[in-house]
Amino acid sequence: MLKKIRQLLAKIPFPPFQNPAPVVAILPLEGVIGSGSRFTSALNLAGVEEKISQAFDVYNVKAVALAVNSPGGSPVQSELIMRRIQKLSEEKKIPVYAFAEDVAASGGYLISLAAEEIYTHEASIVGSIGVISAGFGFSKAIEKIGVERRVYAAGDNKSILDPFQPEKDKDIKLLKDMQKEIHEFFKNLVKERRGDKLKGTQKVMFSGQFWAGKEAMKLGLVDGIGDIHSVMKEKLGDKTKFRRIKEEKGFIKGLLGMSSGKSRISEEILATLEDRSLWARFGL
Repeated sequence: MLKKIRQLLAKIPFPPFQNPAPVVAILPLEGVIGSGSRFTSALNLAGVEEKISQAFDVYNVKAVALAVNSPGGSPVQSELIMRRIQKLSEEKKIPVYAFAEDVAASGGYLISLAAEEIYTHEASIVGSIGVISAGFGFSKAIEKIGVERRVYAAGDNKSILDPFQPEKDKDIKLLKDMQKEIHEFFKNLVKERRGDKLKGTQKVMFSGQFWAGKEAMKLGLVDGIGDIHSVMKEKLGDKTKFRRIKEEKGFIKGLLGMSSGKSRISEEILATLEDRSLWARFGL
């Protein structure tokens, strides 16, 4: 029925219906990537799937622009988001372009791979194609205050990397082997999506290092320097319109001031040390 209505409207001899301005749907993808309550304002597929669909359903949408601002997080959630965007782009034949804001690093860069072209600001931070695991060891601290650690487990590796016990060489090896496997997954995904555009050596690009915009472009990790409005108007014309996909504001979230994860008071109260440390790596 909707299709028939649009066909009838298109026949009306008025300029607005004959040549509507092209529309770019802006899809914000902001925050640390993770699932559940591990990250207070986590970016994950469950939380953004509806917004992704909305972006591709905008009337007369000619392109979807990803506004990426993330220091990374879960590689699983990163790929789930990336693949969902990629699939809808292919199904609806609507191109996707990614734009790095402050940072598109690690999982944030992985999400950007959903786009056929990636753009960045000169001062944006891009890259960090690697895997990291960080924590604290408290074995000496509890010994000093006279606390005895008691652990009972079925399975030789069930208590691997217990922070209250001294590190074991076999535990470290298990962790590093797993990190290597995840790193290979990440590298293969970058090579799959960027292909011949990559210009740097694998040793440099996949070292976990990160770069500002121009250097990232030299390495082929991004396609150019530019912002959403200027790049998309260059591609689609000066009459291009933009529609930003916004998060719905729930009643309870509204009362608490947590509608979109941007309330500074709520962030300071709820943000975990792990969340903040990911941003802090990039000076943010």
